[in-house]
Amino acid sequence: MKILVLIDGSKWSQKAALHAIEVAKQKNGEVVLFSVLDIKEAKAMAFNFCTQSGICDRLQDYEGRIWADMRKSTEGDIAGILSRSREENIRCSSKIVEGRVREEVVSEANSGGYGLVVMGAFGKSGKARIGALIEDIGGVIRPPLLIVR
Repeated sequence: MKILVLIDGSKWSQKAALHAIEVAKQKNGEVVLFSVLDIKEAKAMAFNFCTQSGICDRLQDYEGRIWADMRKSTEGDIAGILSRSREENIRCSSKIVEGRVREEVVSEANSGGYGLVVMGAFGKSGKARIGALIEDIGGVIRPPLLIVR
């Protein structure tokens, strides 16, 4: 069984990845860690910094730095999970793409030959309600969706 795990940098996605590793152990499966870097998020963060600091002449520089930090943080999160999967003797790979989260997740889930998609119940903000991404992809992806709390 091939398992897609959505990684967004939250503790919830880390927990989902650990759960997917356990499922892979039981099913002799493989895990694919998948993360989408959304340029809109970097632009919004840079714009907020610009408006709060009053220094807007370097907006593109801020965007570039934030983008690099997002990638570095995501790579670090994934490296930790890859290490854990090696300890458990589970085949695990990763894929980081750039784009719009909903579109990229739906495309990957439906075209990657997955038997299961696993994600955390909450995103980075940790809001009390289940994330908007679940609402966006729940009825659109073909593989079963497992939400980990």
